[in-house]
Amino acid sequence: MALDRRELLRWLGCAACGGVATGEAEGAEANHPDDDGYAVLVDTAACIGCRKCEWACNQASGLPVDPLESFENNAVFETMRRPDAGHLTVVNRVEGSGRSTFVKVQCMHCIVPTCASACLVTAFTRHDDGAVTYDPSRCMGCRYCMVSCPFQVPAYEYSNATTPQVRKCTFCHSRVSEEGRAPACVEICPPQALSFGRRGELLEVAHRLIAEGGGRYLDHVYGEHEVGGTGWLYLSSVPFSELGFPTLDSRPPSQVTESIQHGVFKLFLPPIALFAALGGAMRVLGPDQDAPEDPSREEP
Repeated sequence: MALDRRELLRWLGCAACGGVATGEAEGAEANHPDDDGYAVLVDTAACIGCRKCEWACNQASGLPVDPLESFENNAVFETMRRPDAGHLTVVNRVEGSGRSTFVKVQCMHCIVPTCASACLVTAFTRHDDGAVTYDPSRCMGCRYCMVSCPFQVPAYEYSNATTPQVRKCTFCHSRVSEEGRAPACVEICPPQALSFGRRGELLEVAHRLIAEGGGRYLDHVYGEHEVGGTGWLYLSSVPFSELGFPTLDSRPPSQVTESIQHGVFKLFLPPIALFAALGGAMRVLGPDQDAPEDPSREEP
């Protein structure tokens, strides 16, 4: 029995959906938050916006460092900033709910990092201690990591014409793993709005603060479940959406794309075969039967 175009496309769609469903089930089973890795708990209700964390980060990351006094300039709070190639962390001020809330922004160090999944040359690595690092010697400059990051953090050195790199917070990986010290931003924080430790222990602290806070905090630890869990966790007294945090599902984005790939392969339809099938269908079926004929193509 001959297949028309609609029947063929319907069959291909069903096959793809079946593969995705299979991959989703496997992805859900594989998503186990790593509570033994290191993490940082950010108490936005305690942050005073001193920006000393920015200064310490620049110093620890080998970036140009201005005098510490220059970070007392509150004019920067007039605009919302994002980390860039020269500033791996920034602090923003958000007005709302009758108060100012200061929010530190940097790489979230996802437990299942989408940047690493998207990278074609394994330039990104997630270490056992929870840090997600970047190896510029492997990078080919495709910048897929920037497109795939759900938090839009990785930045590119567009001003560097010869050896540009992708830049982001490293979680002070060498400092933590080799020297046994906390990240530089944590050590310098005057009001101790940043707490460093094992992720599981920090989650216990966060939930205890929520329970005993008398309404000081929302009953939500941002990063506990978002995109499968992150190494940076946040407490807040105002909705996270008002602070600029994206509303994200608990499933890592990388598992969505990987499940599609795995589903296709499980159906014995590797991409090249699938494209060949689509190309063959277009060749056999020819122009759409429902489309009007083009008079300009008639024989003279």
